[in-house]
Amino acid sequence: MVNSRRFRGISRLAASVVASGLVMAGTLVGAGSAAADEAPQHQGGASAVLDGLKTYDVAVLHADGKDQRLPAGVFEMTVDGGGKLKTYCIDIHNPTQEQAKYLETPWSQTSLGGNKNAGRIRWILEHSYPQIDDLSALAEAAGTGPLTEKTAAAGTQVAIWRFSDNADVDASDSQAEKLADWLQKSATDTAEPKASLSLDRAAVSGRSGELLGPVTVRTNAGQVSVAPPADSASGVGVTDKKGKAVTTAADGTELYFDVPSGSADGSASLTVQATTSVPVGRAFAGVTRSQTMILAGSSESTVSANATATWAKKGAMPALSAKKNCAKGGVDVTASNKGDEPFTFELAGAKHTVAAGKSSTVTVPVAEDQAYDFTITGPGGFTKTFTGVLDCKTSSPATTTGGLDTQTADQPNTTTATAGGSSTGAEGDLAETGGSNATPIIAGVAVALVVIGGGAVFFLRRRKGQISGQ
Repeated sequence: MVNSRRFRGISRLAASVVASGLVMAGTLVGAGSAAADEAPQHQGGASAVLDGLKTYDVAVLHADGKDQRLPAGVFEMTVDGGGKLKTYCIDIHNPTQEQAKYLETPWSQTSLGGNKNAGRIRWILEHSYPQIDDLSALAEAAGTGPLTEKTAAAGTQVAIWRFSDNADVDASDSQAEKLADWLQKSATDTAEPKASLSLDRAAVSGRSGELLGPVTVRTNAGQVSVAPPADSASGVGVTDKKGKAVTTAADGTELYFDVPSGSADGSASLTVQATTSVPVGRAFAGVTRSQTMILAGSSESTVSANATATWAKKGAMPALSAKKNCAKGGVDVTASNKGDEPFTFELAGAKHTVAAGKSSTVTVPVAEDQAYDFTITGPGGFTKTFTGVLDCKTSSPATTTGGLDTQTADQPNTTTATAGGSSTGAEGDLAETGGSNATPIIAGVAVALVVIGGGAVFFLRRRKGQISGQ
């Protein structure tokens, strides 16, 4: 059962975030059309659902004077739109949630951002199972003796935990332990891989009758698809900087929203999509609180990213975006103004003014492991909502009232998130780092990436009148 006092405390905190003055004030001249946006902090890439821990053996964690047996190995995820991912855990004391939603995430927005050994973890991933699936060759290189998929996965996970959580952990199998020791000793710093797909400048603004942008494509895919607007009657399109319509793009391509002159004040969003392998070493963070993961392998998978544009005939023309800032313990909200009048807004109890042609970033403090959901509004029905959960640090036994046996105060009975919901079986009853059947404390923090069939990968909608949401 969820600790009721903690739940009430979190509810009060969440309510205070929502009610802490995150309201746009002042004048938004000419913004007659309402615009409501849900904008979770996803910078693009793969979105997936956790299937569970699939290939694993036993490890022993030594902490707080106790020894805890736990499963150690490879998780699998199913990608939205198609594809499979294999991951390892990088947060040993935090349980997973069954069928948890995960988003490809930059290191800086996870515990890896402040971890000096993050690059060594990527080296391990590239030099061990499943990237190295010739287990005889891996065993020879590491000097371990025979390895199975299970012991190779366990040894790899143990080595990763030593760097991700600074954990005192050993593999139960002697060959797996030798592999973990070799990986730990051999690992060298390796740079963070680039995103599978992202868009620079996730929000743009300007006057109707102009090209709004650029929005720059960043991807490891050979080509991404850009489909025509869904609402062809609006006349709004996507073009290059010369105004030529764009249907496909590649890394470095600059996209623009082409808004016809005389268009009513409004907004639109675009989504680009591709099929590619997600780079090994990309982090995956839960939409709700769940173990942070790091990618060990990817099939060809669907990846996508989106951007928004707002326009008006005159006055302030705001573009709003947000991303998690782990270094400052909060969420950076950036407001830019391409209009001809100042844009004034109130955020976290303070007023801010963005001059015409300028931008400003405000950091909203959010507690670690705290879900957030706040809305910025303005005259004429202008609305922008940002949701997510701040998970910037690895958990520790000290954060759990029940110690290693309970994992967290909120999940006293944990099971590894396997397809069957439990790891009990060939390995026996194990205390878990894996999933919980308990309902997450904060529900409803959802992220919706626009995926429209196999080929329709672009979403564009003009707002007219009072519209409550997308």
